[in-house]
Amino acid sequence: MLKYRKGLSDMPAYDVAERDWRLKLNANEAPTSLPPLVEERVMSRLSRVAFNRYPNQEMADIIAQVASNYSLREEQIFFGNGSSEIIEKLFFAFGGSGRSIVYPEPSFSMYRIYVKTADANGVPVGLEEDYSLDREKFVRAVRESKASLAVICTPNNPTGNLISLSDIEYIAQNVDCALLVDEAYLEFAGEDASAVPLLKKYPHLIVARTFSKAYGLAAARVGYMMADASIVEMTKKAFMPYHLNVLSLVTADIVYQMRDDFQPRIYMLRDECRRVNETLKGFPGLTVYPSCTNFILLKYAKAVELNEYLTELGIGVRSFGSAPRLENCLRVSLGTREENDVWMKEVKRFIEEKG
Repeated sequence: MLKYRKGLSDMPAYDVAERDWRLKLNANEAPTSLPPLVEERVMSRLSRVAFNRYPNQEMADIIAQVASNYSLREEQIFFGNGSSEIIEKLFFAFGGSGRSIVYPEPSFSMYRIYVKTADANGVPVGLEEDYSLDREKFVRAVRESKASLAVICTPNNPTGNLISLSDIEYIAQNVDCALLVDEAYLEFAGEDASAVPLLKKYPHLIVARTFSKAYGLAAARVGYMMADASIVEMTKKAFMPYHLNVLSLVTADIVYQMRDDFQPRIYMLRDECRRVNETLKGFPGLTVYPSCTNFILLKYAKAVELNEYLTELGIGVRSFGSAPRLENCLRVSLGTREENDVWMKEVKRFIEEKG
């Protein structure tokens, strides 16, 4: 008889099964691939990869770039397979039996799963009715649970709202455990909203970023953490040797060198977010939540039926069904202007016909 780890059968799985969508708007991916000049540079660099060698210098190169950009020491940076792996390893490093990890809810669905894999005690803190974070309530949960790690996501996924820097600093000032700020969507909100400047002031602060969203590298799986060197050194122990492949590293290196080439696309998505939000506000019965990201959260009494209707049309969005605090909600990733016009037209048609 096979003896699996206790609790594994009860652990939810992150569903990544897909179909050939006409419009794929369910994973918060960039609507377009790399800018032509960036792609040309990437392909040229990949043609010179020594496939017989393990990654080494490539990791050092990209770390040096990020450190220089944020005026940090290279020992304060570490890369992983997307910010998801970074977060998972931080949960492992600070978790364990008898340890508590505090996180907001609703937020990134993997927090709950990573808590279980870290064999820790999860302490979800419910967001307010408008999905804002009550900083006092969050701090109180950290203190009462004697947490070893606290996590906040800004802008928050799937709600799209931003947590102010003043609130982040307040939390940092009032907790004595590691504090992770998940900034997967930060580029859409703007660097002024980032907690990175607070790293110099609060050595227990950690910032996680990804290349999957604003830089459109979801296929390459590249993310990184910025923290005090002692945190990076300890967290690195949880990673496998050579955990990030050379192909992803050199691609990310070129993309980061040419990150200014992505700014027009980021600005376009910001503009689209505002346009889509304003358009949808005119749809009867539809609640549209403000977003600082590349997606929008909608609430509608017949959201399940609407999702089925869109699915039949080959339009994939994220439906939360009856998930706590996300009942009757749909999250729609922003596409190109033309794609957004298509799905909004279908949503409008459904509402007019079904009421």
